[in-house]
Amino acid sequence: MSAPPAPPILLASTSPQRPAILEQLGLPYEVVAPRYREEDEAGATPVELVRAHARGKARSVADGAGERPVLGVDTAVVLDGRVYGKPAGESEAADMLAELGGRTHEVVSGLCLVSPGWEVVEHDVTRVSFRELTPRDVAAYVAAGEWEGRAGAYAIQGRGAALVERIEGDYLNVVGLPAALLVRLLADRLPGAYGVG
Repeated sequence: MSAPPAPPILLASTSPQRPAILEQLGLPYEVVAPRYREEDEAGATPVELVRAHARGKARSVADGAGERPVLGVDTAVVLDGRVYGKPAGESEAADMLAELGGRTHEVVSGLCLVSPGWEVVEHDVTRVSFRELTPRDVAAYVAAGEWEGRAGAYAIQGRGAALVERIEGDYLNVVGLPAALLVRLLADRLPGAYGVG
């Protein structure tokens, strides 16, 4: 007699990238918008911030989840200790890209899994090196509009791939969800339930 199918993971997110990654991994999921307002605690490190936001997102929807595990994720682009969020407009996007050009930044993601009886919060870091960018490179990318709604003003899964020279770590973390970390946590916490562990 086969085991019953695992309940869908409840993804506390409004990101279009995160469901696509769960789909790619073959994990069942349902999406619900988190009822959580991100407020950065003064003096917190980028790692502390993304872990706190991931926990806040997951906890904000956990009450109605029943037996389903809840997944919250938060991602930041970090260079020299400064967090690069979503740019407010074209000029801010251009400034961000110019600063990232020719340098290596970190994509830091916090991930929180909440299930009845336990909660786990982890983080992952991927290092991304941009090639040297000319003002023309920056202007062309900004004009394409892909920067909108993207931390660090770029999308590696789109035209932003042309800005990147090298990456060290989990590529999917840069897209929006630290997939290797999620699979490891599912294998540890719910072995066999989602085809892993």
